[in-house]
Amino acid sequence: MGEPQAVADDLEALIDDMDYLPGHFHLELQLNLEPRSPAALRARDLKLQREGLRQELGLAAAPQRPAVRHLLGALAFHLEELDEARARFLEVAREDPCNLNAWANLAHVHGRLGQEDEEEACAARLASLMGLEADPEAAREAQLRAARCLAEQGYAHGFDVGCAGLEERARVLAAGIALYDKALGYGQQVPAEEKRGWYFTMATFFIRLDGIFMELGSEEQKRLSAFNRTLALLRQVLKSSDPHYKALAWCYLGMLLERKDTFSTTPMGVHDCGYSGTDPLDCFGKAIEIAKDQPLILNRLAKIFHFLGKQDMATGTCNMALDVLRDPELNGQAYCTRAKIHIRAYLHDLERAKLGLGGMPDRNHLACAKADLEEVVKVCPGFRTYLDISQVYYYMGVDAVQELLAVDEAALNQALVFLAKAGESELGATLPEVPLLRGKCLRVKGEEANAAACFKRAVELDDAGTGRAEGFGCLLEALLSQWSQEQLSDGELGCEVDTWLRRAQDKYPEACLRQELQRVWRGRTDEVLGLARALVAQGRLALVRLLFETMERDGGGASAPRGRRALSC
Repeated sequence: MGEPQAVADDLEALIDDMDYLPGHFHLELQLNLEPRSPAALRARDLKLQREGLRQELGLAAAPQRPAVRHLLGALAFHLEELDEARARFLEVAREDPCNLNAWANLAHVHGRLGQEDEEEACAARLASLMGLEADPEAAREAQLRAARCLAEQGYAHGFDVGCAGLEERARVLAAGIALYDKALGYGQQVPAEEKRGWYFTMATFFIRLDGIFMELGSEEQKRLSAFNRTLALLRQVLKSSDPHYKALAWCYLGMLLERKDTFSTTPMGVHDCGYSGTDPLDCFGKAIEIAKDQPLILNRLAKIFHFLGKQDMATGTCNMALDVLRDPELNGQAYCTRAKIHIRAYLHDLERAKLGLGGMPDRNHLACAKADLEEVVKVCPGFRTYLDISQVYYYMGVDAVQELLAVDEAALNQALVFLAKAGESELGATLPEVPLLRGKCLRVKGEEANAAACFKRAVELDDAGTGRAEGFGCLLEALLSQWSQEQLSDGELGCEVDTWLRRAQDKYPEACLRQELQRVWRGRTDEVLGLARALVAQGRLALVRLLFETMERDGGGASAPRGRRALSC
C-alpha cells in the first residue's frame, strides 16, 4: 500500500473518533439525497439556486466567500459539471490551503472522476490538516480550521434544494444552526468580525425558521427562545464594521420588533437587549442610512421591504440606489425591483376590482413598470426580465375586470414575443410561469386549443407540493371553453379532465386544488354543472364528488344551467 493510501486509511480511523466530518457531500441535505423530482426539474432548481448564489457571492464578506464557493461547487457537482465543481473547490484551496472542506470536496470530485492518485493526495492533505501529523503546538490552528469547516457546512443548509414542505425546511434550517453552534464551540480563536458574519447567518436562519413556525401556526412557546436568541445575535452583528451586515441587521431587527406583537406578551429578549422603546421604523431608517451610498446593499434592502409589503419604502430605496448608480447595465436590479413594485400594486388593485372592493386599477403602474424593464432589456436582457416585461404587456393587453377581453392586440403580441425570448434560455424553458402566461395570452386571443396545450405544459413543470394550482385551473377553463364551443365532445372533455385532474391531485396540496376548483366554479357555474353531468354519464364519479364537495364548501347555490352545451350529457 502506498503512503498516500496509508494516510487516507489513518484519516478514516481518525474521523471515527471525531464529532465532525469535513466536506459537503455527506450532509443530510435534500441536495445530497435521491431526487424526488424529474431530472429536468431538479436541474432547473439547482441552476436557479446557483444563480442566486452567484449574486450572493458579490455581496459576501471575504471570510464568508469560501462557504459560498463550496456550495457553488456542490451544485455544479450535482449538475454533473465536474470540472466546474473542481475549479470552485480549487479556488478555495488556493486562497486558503488549510481549508478542510476544500480538500474533502476535492477528494470526492476526484473519486467521481476515477482519479485515484489525486483522490488519495487530497485525503493525505486533509489528514495532515486535521492533526494526524501535527505536533501539540498546532492544536489551536486545528481548532480554528474545524470551526470554519463547520460554519461553512452550516451555511449550506440555508440553500438546500428539493425540500418537500415547511416542516422539512424547518428541519434543515435547525440543522444548519446546530452546525454553527458547534463551530462556535471550536472557535475561540476565530476573529470577532468573522464571528459576526456567522451570527448574521444564524440570525437569518432563525428569522426564516420563525416565519415557518408562524405559517404552521406553532405555539408561541416554540418560537419564544429562538426569537430572543435572534435579538441577541443581531445585537452582536450591529457591532460589525461591514456595512452589509450592519444595514441588514438593523432591517432584520425592525422585522423582529414588528413581530413581537404576535406574542401574547412582549418577549423578554426585547428588554434584555435594550430595545424596549425602539420603533421598527427607526431600525429601517438606520439600515437605509448606513447603505445610502452603496447600491448593492440598497437593492437588498429594497427587495426585503418589497417582500414585507412596505412598497413606499421599497420604492424610495430603489430610487436612492438609482440616484447613486443609474446605469441599467450595472444596476439593473434597482430597475427590476421597482418594476415589480409597480406590478404588485397593479395586481393588488386588480384583485380588489374583481371582488367589487375597489375601482379600476391604475394602469400607470404598468407604464412605469414597462419603462423600467425596457431600460434593462436594452442592455442586459435575461429570462427573468423577459418574463417580467411579458407580464406587463399581458396586463396592458387585457381588460382590467376579468382578463377575458383583448383591449390592445399589439401589447398581447409583444408579450408573446418576449415570452418566446424567455423560453429560448435553458432555465426559461423549464419555468412553469412561461407557458402559463403564454397560455393566458393565447386564451384572450381566442386560441383555446393552443392555450390548453400551454396550460398542460405549466402543470407538468410545476413542482410537486407547490402551493399554486393556477395552471390547472386555467387548463380546466380552456377545456370548458373548447367544449362549450363544440371543439370537444363530451367524451373528449371527460377524458381530458379525468387525466389532468388526477395529475393535479398527485401534484398539488388538496387545499390549493380545491381553491382553484372553487374559482372555476364561481366563474363558470353553468359549464361546471354541465361538466359534472358529462362525467356522471361516463362513470367518473370520484371526480364529480370532488367537484361537488368544492361547491358545497363555497356555500353558494347553483343556478339553473343555461345553454345547450350545459345541458348535454
